[in-house]
Amino acid sequence: MKVLVINCGSSSLKYQLINPSTEEVFAIGLCDRIGIPGSKFEYEVPATDFELEIEQDLPTHKEALELVLNTLTAEGHGVIGDIQEVDAIGHRLVHGGEEFTESVLLDAKVIAGVEANNDLAPLHNPANLLGVTTCMELIPGKPNVGVFDTAFHQTMPAKAFMYPLPYADYAELKVRKYGFHGTSHKYVSGLANELLGNPEHSKVIVCHLGNGASISAVKDGKSVDTSMGLTPLQGLMMGTRCGDIDPAAALFIKAKRNLTDKEIDTRMNKESGILGIFEKSSDCRDLENAANSGDERAQLALDMMTYRIRAYIASYAAAMGGVDMICFTGGIGENSDSIRAKSVEGLEFMGVELDAAVNGVRKKGSVKLSTATSKVAIYKIQTNEELVIARDTFEIVK
Repeated sequence: MKVLVINCGSSSLKYQLINPSTEEVFAIGLCDRIGIPGSKFEYEVPATDFELEIEQDLPTHKEALELVLNTLTAEGHGVIGDIQEVDAIGHRLVHGGEEFTESVLLDAKVIAGVEANNDLAPLHNPANLLGVTTCMELIPGKPNVGVFDTAFHQTMPAKAFMYPLPYADYAELKVRKYGFHGTSHKYVSGLANELLGNPEHSKVIVCHLGNGASISAVKDGKSVDTSMGLTPLQGLMMGTRCGDIDPAAALFIKAKRNLTDKEIDTRMNKESGILGIFEKSSDCRDLENAANSGDERAQLALDMMTYRIRAYIASYAAAMGGVDMICFTGGIGENSDSIRAKSVEGLEFMGVELDAAVNGVRKKGSVKLSTATSKVAIYKIQTNEELVIARDTFEIVK
């Protein structure tokens, strides 16, 4: 089976053509700056190392997807002879609310249900659904499946997902913790259980660290808590998001600086986190380079970020009554040995021991980073959200 995986953003379209049974990736790429001057198209065929990168005007997602389909079937570097060889399309959908607790075949009724949650993800859901409707138009008759970022975390108990606000805010407005990065947490925790020998009972903490970051507590294969909340703003300190703060601090700043609702939202989501403290960049690589050069503000941002990661790891170990494995994934989690080290520093009381020599060597794939005497396994695991989407799509349409 060939599944076309689509991750459609407001101005971007990421895609992969995958065989979910063999995990073979036929093609992978990106359409960037859709509707913005300087649009870019990227296409790669892993089997032949063929790469294509061009600048081309892409006024809408329809033109972007048409370019993707034409390239997949192009003579010479195409990977399929005809678009009908695509058996199904799997879509990343950010917010499924409480209604969608698992991946689902998309039809008009389901799409309307997803649209009903647009208020919970106003930047993401409409863009995701645009990818769905465009695929339905350009590849008619093929099944489309929605895979939700929030679905994996819908196993959280009420004591974890409820906020201590008036109950009417939950009952009438559905204000609660939903969690995100679900496909990544699902993939990594599943692989972690395999590495543990697929025990009946397991306690795994997944640290998905990137420009956006979240941590989850996964007990016996099910998410029981996660750091992101109603929106991706809650939780860890991130590239430009503040993460956990006193809500009154935002109201205080808003009043003192005479900001609008939109301005304080922008301040917390796009001007805070690493960028807010470091001020020079939101990129963790720039942050680490500056800290190594003696930049005190950079060092402060690193200390704040890893302190919060460490605190979440310890709190989730307490919530589950222990931990068998701590996993690091995502762009930062997979590539920054120093942030991994600082994130578990001081957790020796829990039996956590990092092998500094192994941690300092960059290797692809899953790598065990804990010492032989560590009571808790530590792993670096390369996430694969697209494979999760392809697998779920296959299971639904087969």
